[in-house]
Amino acid sequence: MHPMLKHLPHVLVFVVFLSACAAVTKQEPVTQSIATNPSEPVIVSELPVTDSTALSLVEQPRFEDGSFALTPGFYEAEFKSYCLEPGTPDPSRNDAYFLSAAGGGRKEYVETILRNSYDAPNIDQKHIQLLLWAVVSKKEFSKLPGDVQSTGRQLLNSKQIFELNGGMMGMVKTVATMIPSSGGNDIRKLFDIGTQSYEAYERIAVLREPSKISRPSFKLNQWYQHPEGYYLRYYPESYKKTRIQVYVPQNAQPLPDSSNFVMFDPASMVIAPANSNAQKLGIGAPVIEVVKSVIKIIGNEKRQPRQKEPTGRQKPIAGT
Repeated sequence: MHPMLKHLPHVLVFVVFLSACAAVTKQEPVTQSIATNPSEPVIVSELPVTDSTALSLVEQPRFEDGSFALTPGFYEAEFKSYCLEPGTPDPSRNDAYFLSAAGGGRKEYVETILRNSYDAPNIDQKHIQLLLWAVVSKKEFSKLPGDVQSTGRQLLNSKQIFELNGGMMGMVKTVATMIPSSGGNDIRKLFDIGTQSYEAYERIAVLREPSKISRPSFKLNQWYQHPEGYYLRYYPESYKKTRIQVYVPQNAQPLPDSSNFVMFDPASMVIAPANSNAQKLGIGAPVIEVVKSVIKIIGNEKRQPRQKEPTGRQKPIAGT
């Protein structure tokens, strides 16, 4: 027998397997995964909402933790957003954003600040941004200006503030050498000398130059599929404000025992450009305040930030 003939059955099995994969691909023409890395976005080339008028997200029912309870449909709202990567260009219409992991050793603090900003509409957005710059730049909390410390005490708990001061394990000292960019170092220097001008921090953190496009296949209007089955796209106007659109298809999986609602939770989201070196952004509260009757129903007790996707069962609260 020819040596190659011994391997023929295995070759045939492999060919059949490839043919089956090709058949599956042909049956799913709309969605394409651009990489094997699970952190990469899944592009959706078309959705049936091109001519639809979006409903307001902030007018939808909400769960007790503040997340939105959505039924199938097309929604949008504007949210306050924050620079999380000092020393990178401001977003432009050339930058295609998608949902990203917060990443880094300060993820918990960033998510807490963004989450709790929902319950602090009286805090100026600039003060929250300064606090976030201090956190991602690894600046020791006790050495921050008084107004930044005041903001931190409203948005962080005492344990987190203790840790940001070094804590029992000297956290600040151990991560000080892990600053990812020169922008972070320069921000630290401004805090060191007690600079009061917000514009001085902004000039260092937000570069007024075009971003460098490295993956032109990504486009601004593309939709990205969320792991929970709905679709998202992001339109940053600048690092300070981002419009988010959500499309919930008819076959989206609702939360168990939630009256067929899908949960959408923009608070504490981090988004990043899929195609350029522009800013990584954190998503905070809506620009237009959420329905105030919901806040009254929840009561005065402060919500705690969720550290991971919810698994429990929650009932939505209807807005007015």
